[in-house]
Amino acid sequence: MTHVRSNSLSRALTLAATLLVAAVGCQESSESPSTSPGEPAAPALGTTAAPVLSFRQVSAGGEHTCGTTTDDRAYCWGDGRTAPVAVSSGLRFLEVNAGVSTNCGITIDQRLYCWGHDLIPAEVPGGRRFRQVSVGDHHICAVNPFDVAFCWGENTFGQLGTGGAFTTTPTRVAGGLRWRRVFAAASHTCGTTTDDRGYCWGSNIFGQIGDGTYSLNRSKPTAVAGGLRFRQVKPGSGYDAGLNQPELDAAYSCGVTTDNRAYCWGNIALGSNVTNSNKPIAVAGGVHFEFVHLGLWHACALNPFNVAFCWGSNEFAQLGIGSVGSFSMTPVRVVGGLRFRNLTASTTGFHTCGVTNDDRAYCWGRNSSGQLGDGTTVLTRPAPVAVVAPM
Repeated sequence: MTHVRSNSLSRALTLAATLLVAAVGCQESSESPSTSPGEPAAPALGTTAAPVLSFRQVSAGGEHTCGTTTDDRAYCWGDGRTAPVAVSSGLRFLEVNAGVSTNCGITIDQRLYCWGHDLIPAEVPGGRRFRQVSVGDHHICAVNPFDVAFCWGENTFGQLGTGGAFTTTPTRVAGGLRWRRVFAAASHTCGTTTDDRGYCWGSNIFGQIGDGTYSLNRSKPTAVAGGLRFRQVKPGSGYDAGLNQPELDAAYSCGVTTDNRAYCWGNIALGSNVTNSNKPIAVAGGVHFEFVHLGLWHACALNPFNVAFCWGSNEFAQLGIGSVGSFSMTPVRVVGGLRFRNLTASTTGFHTCGVTNDDRAYCWGRNSSGQLGDGTTVLTRPAPVAVVAPM
Protein backbone atom coordinates (compact mmCIF):
# COMPACT_ATOMS: atom_id res chain seq x y z
CA MET A 1 0.00 0.00 0.00
CA THR A 2 1.09 3.54 -0.65
CA HIS A 3 -0.03 6.49 1.45
CA VAL A 4 -1.35 9.05 -1.04
CA ARG A 5 -1.77 12.67 0.01
CA SER A 6 -3.50 15.57 -1.62
CA ASN A 7 -1.49 17.91 -3.81
CA SER A 8 -2.91 20.90 -1.97
CA LEU A 9 -1.72 19.62 1.39
CA SER A 10 1.73 18.82 0.02
CA ARG A 11 2.03 22.30 -1.43
CA ALA A 12 0.94 23.78 1.87
CA LEU A 13 3.59 21.86 3.80
CA THR A 14 6.28 22.85 1.32
CA LEU A 15 5.28 26.51 1.63
CA ALA A 16 5.26 26.30 5.41
CA ALA A 17 8.72 24.73 5.50
CA THR A 18 10.07 27.36 3.10
CA LEU A 19 8.72 30.22 5.17
CA LEU A 20 10.11 28.77 8.38
CA VAL A 21 13.61 28.47 6.95
CA ALA A 22 13.45 31.87 5.38
CA ALA A 23 12.49 33.44 8.67
CA VAL A 24 15.76 32.48 10.33
CA GLY A 25 18.35 32.58 7.65
CA CYS A 26 10.63 -3.99 37.40
CA GLN A 27 8.77 -7.23 36.71
CA GLU A 28 5.81 -8.11 34.58
CA SER A 29 2.26 -7.94 35.97
CA SER A 30 0.36 -11.15 36.54
CA GLU A 31 -2.39 -9.71 34.32
CA SER A 32 -0.01 -9.61 31.35
CA PRO A 33 0.13 -13.04 29.68
CA SER A 34 3.59 -14.42 28.97
CA THR A 35 2.26 -15.52 25.60
CA SER A 36 -0.53 -13.90 23.62
CA PRO A 37 -2.78 -15.86 21.23
CA GLY A 38 -0.97 -16.48 17.97
CA GLU A 39 2.31 -15.02 19.23
CA PRO A 40 5.43 -16.93 18.07
CA ALA A 41 8.19 -17.56 20.55
CA ALA A 42 10.89 -16.22 18.22
CA PRO A 43 13.58 -14.04 19.85
CA ALA A 44 14.07 -10.44 18.81
CA LEU A 45 16.45 -10.06 15.90
CA GLY A 46 19.67 -8.20 16.62
CA THR A 47 19.31 -8.21 20.41
CA THR A 48 22.92 -9.36 20.85
CA ALA A 49 24.35 -6.35 19.01
CA ALA A 50 24.80 -3.41 21.37
CA PRO A 51 24.24 -0.07 19.61
CA VAL A 52 26.87 2.58 20.19
CA LEU A 53 24.35 5.35 20.91
CA SER A 54 22.37 5.56 24.15
CA PHE A 55 18.91 6.98 23.40
CA ARG A 56 16.46 8.93 25.53
CA GLN A 57 13.59 8.77 23.03
CA VAL A 58 12.83 8.08 19.37
CA SER A 59 10.11 9.23 16.96
CA ALA A 60 8.99 7.37 13.82
CA GLY A 61 8.27 9.55 10.79
CA GLY A 62 7.13 8.68 7.26
CA GLU A 63 10.04 6.61 5.96
CA HIS A 64 12.53 7.78 8.55
CA THR A 65 13.09 7.97 12.29
CA CYS A 66 14.70 10.54 14.57
CA GLY A 67 15.77 10.38 18.19
CA THR A 68 17.63 12.08 21.01
CA THR A 69 20.48 10.51 22.92
CA THR A 70 21.14 10.66 26.64
CA ASP A 71 23.75 13.36 25.96
CA ASP A 72 21.13 15.57 24.25
CA ARG A 73 22.18 14.95 20.65
CA ALA A 74 19.68 14.51 17.81
CA TYR A 75 20.03 11.90 15.07
CA CYS A 76 17.88 10.80 12.12
CA TRP A 77 17.97 7.77 9.84
CA GLY A 78 15.94 6.45 6.90
CA ASP A 79 14.95 8.18 3.64
CA GLY A 80 18.00 6.42 2.19
CA ARG A 81 20.21 6.56 5.30
CA THR A 82 20.48 3.13 6.88
CA ALA A 83 22.14 4.28 10.12
CA PRO A 84 21.85 7.35 12.37
CA VAL A 85 23.22 10.66 11.10
CA ALA A 86 23.69 13.59 13.46
CA VAL A 87 21.44 16.63 13.07
CA SER A 88 23.69 19.57 12.17
CA SER A 89 24.51 22.73 14.15
CA GLY A 90 25.58 21.31 17.51
CA LEU A 91 22.26 22.07 19.22
CA ARG A 92 21.36 20.03 22.29
CA PHE A 93 17.83 18.60 22.25
CA LEU A 94 15.45 17.40 24.94
CA GLU A 95 13.12 15.70 22.46
CA VAL A 96 12.46 15.41 18.73
CA ASN A 97 9.37 14.52 16.74
CA ALA A 98 9.38 13.21 13.17
CA GLY A 99 6.72 13.90 10.54
CA VAL A 100 6.32 13.08 6.85
CA SER A 101 9.17 15.26 5.62
CA THR A 102 9.50 17.79 8.43
CA ASN A 103 10.99 17.10 11.86
CA CYS A 104 11.07 19.34 14.90
CA GLY A 105 12.95 19.33 18.18
CA ILE A 106 13.02 21.22 21.45
CA THR A 107 16.43 22.25 22.73
CA ILE A 108 17.53 22.20 26.36
CA ASP A 109 16.70 25.93 26.56
CA GLN A 110 13.19 25.21 25.19
CA ARG A 111 13.74 26.68 21.73
CA LEU A 112 11.89 25.00 18.86
CA TYR A 113 13.75 24.07 15.67
CA CYS A 114 12.57 22.23 12.56
CA TRP A 115 14.45 20.60 9.68
CA GLY A 116 13.99 18.46 6.59
CA HIS A 117 16.09 15.85 4.81
CA ASP A 118 19.18 18.09 4.98
CA LEU A 119 19.19 17.79 8.82
CA ILE A 120 19.90 21.52 9.17
CA PRO A 121 17.66 23.01 11.90
CA ALA A 122 15.97 26.39 11.55
CA GLU A 123 14.35 28.05 14.56
CA VAL A 124 10.59 28.50 14.36
CA PRO A 125 9.83 32.23 14.12
CA GLY A 126 8.30 34.07 17.05
CA GLY A 127 10.85 33.49 19.80
CA ARG A 128 8.48 31.39 21.89
CA ARG A 129 9.66 28.69 24.28
CA PHE A 130 8.07 25.23 24.13
CA ARG A 131 8.25 22.08 26.23
CA GLN A 132 6.54 19.61 23.84
CA VAL A 133 6.07 19.35 20.07
CA SER A 134 4.22 17.04 17.67
CA VAL A 135 4.53 17.02 13.87
CA GLY A 136 1.53 15.82 11.85
CA ASP A 137 1.27 15.14 8.15
CA HIS A 138 0.91 18.81 7.28
CA HIS A 139 0.63 20.68 10.56
CA ILE A 140 2.58 21.11 13.78
CA CYS A 141 1.42 21.62 17.36
CA ALA A 142 3.44 22.51 20.45
CA VAL A 143 2.84 23.33 24.12
CA ASN A 144 4.70 26.12 25.91
CA PRO A 145 5.98 26.05 29.52
CA PHE A 146 2.74 27.71 30.66
CA ASP A 147 0.58 24.86 29.29
CA VAL A 148 -0.70 26.88 26.32
CA ALA A 149 -1.00 25.00 23.00
CA PHE A 150 -0.15 26.46 19.59
CA CYS A 151 -0.63 24.94 16.13
CA TRP A 152 0.31 25.99 12.58
CA GLY A 153 0.28 24.63 9.03
CA GLU A 154 -2.56 23.16 6.97
CA ASN A 155 -6.06 23.63 8.41
CA THR A 156 -8.39 22.17 5.79
CA PHE A 157 -10.20 20.03 8.37
CA GLY A 158 -9.85 22.33 11.38
CA GLN A 159 -6.88 20.32 12.68
CA LEU A 160 -5.17 23.46 14.03
CA GLY A 161 -7.96 24.00 16.53
CA THR A 162 -7.65 27.76 16.13
CA GLY A 163 -10.90 28.38 14.32
CA GLY A 164 -8.86 30.11 11.61
CA ALA A 165 -7.16 29.23 8.33
CA PHE A 166 -3.78 27.96 7.14
CA THR A 167 -0.91 29.76 8.85
CA THR A 168 2.85 29.43 9.08
CA THR A 169 2.91 31.20 12.42
CA PRO A 170 2.29 29.37 15.72
CA THR A 171 -1.28 30.31 16.66
CA ARG A 172 -2.93 29.67 19.99
CA VAL A 173 -5.44 26.81 20.11
CA ALA A 174 -8.91 28.13 20.90
CA GLY A 175 -10.80 27.58 24.13
CA GLY A 176 -8.43 28.88 26.81
CA LEU A 177 -7.61 25.35 28.02
CA ARG A 178 -4.37 24.38 29.75
CA TRP A 179 -2.66 21.47 28.08
CA ARG A 180 -0.41 18.68 29.28
CA ARG A 181 0.43 17.41 25.80
CA VAL A 182 -1.01 17.80 22.28
CA PHE A 183 -0.47 15.42 19.35
CA ALA A 184 -0.94 15.97 15.60
CA ALA A 185 -1.73 13.30 12.99
CA ALA A 186 -3.03 13.59 9.40
CA SER A 187 -6.33 15.44 9.55
CA HIS A 188 -7.06 15.62 13.28
CA THR A 189 -5.36 16.49 16.55
CA CYS A 190 -5.86 15.35 20.15
CA GLY A 191 -4.54 16.24 23.58
CA THR A 192 -5.06 16.11 27.32
CA THR A 193 -5.54 19.06 29.62
CA THR A 194 -3.88 19.54 32.98
CA ASP A 195 -7.11 18.40 34.66
CA ASP A 196 -6.99 15.03 32.83
CA ARG A 197 -9.63 15.71 30.20
CA GLY A 198 -9.34 14.45 26.62
CA TYR A 199 -10.07 16.65 23.61
CA CYS A 200 -9.81 16.19 19.84
CA TRP A 201 -10.44 18.43 16.81
CA GLY A 202 -10.26 18.34 13.03
CA SER A 203 -11.86 15.76 10.72
CA ASN A 204 -14.59 13.67 12.35
CA ILE A 205 -16.02 11.69 9.46
CA PHE A 206 -15.29 8.38 11.23
CA GLY A 207 -16.03 9.57 14.74
CA GLN A 208 -12.33 10.03 15.52
CA ILE A 209 -13.08 13.12 17.62
CA GLY A 210 -14.90 10.83 20.06
CA ASP A 211 -17.74 13.19 20.95
CA GLY A 212 -20.51 10.77 19.97
CA THR A 213 -21.12 12.27 16.53
CA TYR A 214 -20.04 11.76 12.91
CA SER A 215 -19.75 15.40 11.93
CA LEU A 216 -17.53 16.53 9.06
CA ASN A 217 -15.08 18.75 10.96
CA ARG A 218 -14.46 20.22 14.40
CA SER A 219 -12.48 23.46 14.17
CA LYS A 220 -11.95 23.84 17.93
CA PRO A 221 -11.13 21.44 20.79
CA THR A 222 -14.08 19.15 21.47
CA ALA A 223 -14.36 17.05 24.63
CA VAL A 224 -14.14 13.28 24.27
CA ALA A 225 -17.43 11.75 25.42
CA GLY A 226 -17.85 9.60 28.52
CA GLY A 227 -16.34 11.73 31.26
CA LEU A 228 -13.17 9.63 31.40
CA ARG A 229 -10.03 11.00 33.05
CA PHE A 230 -7.16 10.65 30.60
CA ARG A 231 -3.44 10.62 31.16
CA GLN A 232 -2.86 10.70 27.41
CA VAL A 233 -4.93 10.96 24.19
CA LYS A 234 -3.37 10.54 20.74
CA PRO A 235 -4.68 10.65 17.15
CA GLY A 236 -3.93 8.00 14.54
CA SER A 237 -3.96 8.27 10.78
CA GLY A 238 -5.68 6.13 8.18
CA TYR A 239 -4.79 4.93 4.70
CA ASP A 240 -6.72 6.71 1.95
CA ALA A 241 -6.86 3.88 -0.62
CA GLY A 242 -5.80 6.26 -3.38
CA LEU A 243 -8.62 8.72 -2.77
CA ASN A 244 -6.20 11.60 -2.18
CA GLN A 245 -8.00 12.43 1.06
CA PRO A 246 -6.74 10.54 4.14
CA GLU A 247 -9.82 11.30 6.21
CA LEU A 248 -12.09 9.51 3.71
CA ASP A 249 -10.79 6.03 4.47
CA ALA A 250 -9.99 5.60 8.14
CA ALA A 251 -8.82 7.54 11.15
CA TYR A 252 -8.93 6.86 14.85
CA SER A 253 -7.83 8.01 18.29
CA CYS A 254 -6.88 6.24 21.51
CA GLY A 255 -6.24 7.25 25.08
CA VAL A 256 -5.11 5.87 28.41
CA THR A 257 -7.00 6.83 31.55
CA THR A 258 -5.48 7.74 34.88
CA ASP A 259 -6.35 4.23 36.10
CA ASN A 260 -4.37 2.64 33.24
CA ARG A 261 -7.26 1.61 31.00
CA ALA A 262 -6.90 2.00 27.22
CA TYR A 263 -9.79 3.19 25.04
CA CYS A 264 -10.05 3.83 21.29
CA TRP A 265 -12.59 5.40 18.94
CA GLY A 266 -12.95 6.11 15.23
CA ASN A 267 -12.45 3.57 12.46
CA ILE A 268 -9.55 1.10 12.25
CA ALA A 269 -7.21 -0.24 14.97
CA LEU A 270 -9.54 0.04 17.96
CA GLY A 271 -8.05 -2.91 19.84
CA SER A 272 -11.31 -4.86 20.02
CA ASN A 273 -13.82 -6.65 17.81
CA VAL A 274 -15.62 -3.33 17.31
CA THR A 275 -14.52 -1.76 14.03
CA ASN A 276 -16.13 1.67 14.31
CA SER A 277 -17.24 3.86 17.20
CA ASN A 278 -17.78 7.59 17.73
CA LYS A 279 -17.24 7.21 21.49
CA PRO A 280 -14.45 5.56 23.51
CA ILE A 281 -14.60 1.78 23.75
CA ALA A 282 -12.29 -0.29 25.93
CA VAL A 283 -9.33 -2.05 24.35
CA ALA A 284 -9.84 -5.79 24.74
CA GLY A 285 -7.71 -8.18 26.78
CA GLY A 286 -7.85 -6.65 30.23
CA VAL A 287 -4.22 -5.52 30.16
CA HIS A 288 -3.47 -2.27 31.97
CA PHE A 289 -1.49 0.26 29.94
CA GLU A 290 0.38 3.44 30.81
CA PHE A 291 0.90 4.89 27.34
CA VAL A 292 -0.46 4.26 23.84
CA HIS A 293 1.15 5.19 20.52
CA LEU A 294 -0.79 5.30 17.26
CA GLY A 295 0.48 4.61 13.77
CA LEU A 296 -1.00 4.64 10.28
CA TRP A 297 -3.10 1.50 10.71
CA HIS A 298 -1.71 0.10 13.94
CA ALA A 299 -1.26 1.00 17.59
CA CYS A 300 1.17 -0.04 20.30
CA ALA A 301 1.09 0.40 24.06
CA LEU A 302 3.25 -0.14 27.13
CA ASN A 303 1.98 -1.78 30.28
CA PRO A 304 3.18 -0.58 33.71
CA PHE A 305 6.03 -3.10 33.55
CA ASN A 306 7.49 -1.81 30.27
CA VAL A 307 6.16 -4.68 28.16
CA ALA A 308 5.05 -3.69 24.64
CA PHE A 309 1.83 -4.80 22.97
CA CYS A 310 0.59 -3.91 19.47
CA TRP A 311 -2.61 -4.38 17.45
CA GLY A 312 -4.03 -3.52 14.05
CA SER A 313 -2.46 -3.94 10.61
CA ASN A 314 0.67 -6.08 10.28
CA GLU A 315 1.10 -5.82 6.51
CA PHE A 316 4.73 -4.76 6.89
CA ALA A 317 5.40 -6.50 10.25
CA GLN A 318 4.82 -3.27 12.17
CA LEU A 319 3.26 -5.16 15.09
CA GLY A 320 6.58 -6.84 15.94
CA ILE A 321 4.95 -10.20 16.60
CA GLY A 322 7.43 -12.25 14.57
CA SER A 323 5.31 -12.56 11.44
CA VAL A 324 4.11 -10.53 8.46
CA GLY A 325 0.66 -10.01 7.05
CA SER A 326 -1.87 -10.71 9.78
CA PHE A 327 -4.30 -8.16 11.25
CA SER A 328 -4.75 -8.38 15.00
CA MET A 329 -7.99 -6.98 16.36
CA THR A 330 -6.69 -7.12 19.94
CA PRO A 331 -3.30 -6.45 21.63
CA VAL A 332 -0.51 -8.98 21.05
CA ARG A 333 2.79 -8.89 22.89
CA VAL A 334 5.87 -7.79 20.91
CA VAL A 335 8.33 -10.68 20.66
CA GLY A 336 11.84 -10.75 22.08
CA GLY A 337 11.33 -10.10 25.79
CA LEU A 338 12.58 -6.50 25.65
CA ARG A 339 11.42 -3.94 28.23
CA PHE A 340 10.72 -0.52 26.70
CA ARG A 341 10.80 2.86 28.37
CA ASN A 342 9.01 4.53 25.44
CA LEU A 343 7.56 3.64 22.03
CA THR A 344 6.71 5.41 18.79
CA ALA A 345 4.56 4.30 15.83
CA SER A 346 4.71 6.01 12.45
CA THR A 347 1.45 7.85 11.68
CA THR A 348 2.45 8.09 8.02
CA GLY A 349 4.37 4.85 7.44
CA PHE A 350 4.59 1.28 8.57
CA HIS A 351 7.22 0.97 11.27
CA THR A 352 7.51 1.08 15.04
CA CYS A 353 10.44 1.89 17.32
CA GLY A 354 11.20 2.05 21.01
CA VAL A 355 13.88 2.72 23.61
CA THR A 356 14.55 -0.01 26.14
CA ASN A 357 15.24 0.41 29.85
CA ASP A 358 18.98 0.27 29.10
CA ASP A 359 18.79 3.20 26.61
CA ARG A 360 19.00 1.08 23.45
CA ALA A 361 16.90 1.89 20.38
CA TYR A 362 15.10 -0.87 18.48
CA CYS A 363 12.80 -0.74 15.46
CA TRP A 364 10.64 -3.16 13.47
CA GLY A 365 8.32 -3.20 10.46
CA ARG A 366 8.90 -1.73 6.99
CA ASN A 367 12.52 -0.88 6.19
CA SER A 368 12.60 -0.05 2.47
CA SER A 369 14.33 3.30 3.09
CA GLY A 370 16.50 2.34 6.06
CA GLN A 371 13.98 3.71 8.57
CA LEU A 372 14.76 0.96 11.07
CA GLY A 373 18.38 2.08 11.34
CA ASP A 374 19.82 -1.44 11.36
CA GLY A 375 22.30 -0.72 8.56
CA THR A 376 20.18 -2.39 5.87
CA THR A 377 17.20 -1.88 3.59
CA VAL A 378 15.78 -5.36 4.16
CA LEU A 379 12.12 -4.79 3.27
CA THR A 380 10.55 -5.92 6.55
CA ARG A 381 11.70 -6.85 10.03
CA PRO A 382 9.05 -8.83 11.96
CA ALA A 383 10.82 -8.48 15.31
CA PRO A 384 12.80 -5.69 16.99
CA VAL A 385 16.26 -4.99 15.53
CA ALA A 386 18.88 -2.79 17.16
CA VAL A 387 19.68 0.63 15.72
CA VAL A 388 23.36 0.48 14.72
CA ALA A 389 26.29 2.83 15.12
CA PRO A 390 26.07 6.28 13.45
CA MET A 391 27.16 6.80 9.85
